Amino acid sequence: MNKQRGFTLIELLVVIAIIGVLSAVVLASLNTARSKGNDAAVMSDLDGIRTQAQLYYGDHANSYIGLCGDATVTKQTTAADTANGSGGAVHCNEAANGTAYAVAADLIATAGTNYCVDSLGTATTSATALAAATVCP
Repeated sequence: MNKQRGFTLIELLVVIAIIGVLSAVVLASLNTARSKGNDAAVMSDLDGIRTQAQLYYGDHANSYIGLCGDATVTKQTTAADTANGSGGAVHCNEAANGTAYAVAADLIATAGTNYCVDSLGTATTSATALAAATVCP
């Protein structure tokens, strides 16, 4: 009696299918983690803008006029824009009289939400867009 050793074609196909399903689950989890990481980077960049805004306010006669064009703020808005990718945008608004500002950026992990910081000390997520406001919605 001659017994052949090895796997049948059905057994190999079942193993390959199981590996494929497990790979799909792992990749989906990694994409979610990546999106949440990008959102954390956006929030960190905007929190840095809030800190820079306070320094700017003291250095410019208690005024936020020109804040959105400040080199440090521009670097942080660019970094936030890079972190939220092609699906998001960053908006920086300052009051014409220099008494207020607000900066908001779209988040990726939760579509339709944005993170906003303003001169009142607010740091919040919202489904309402900033538009031209100088206070977070």
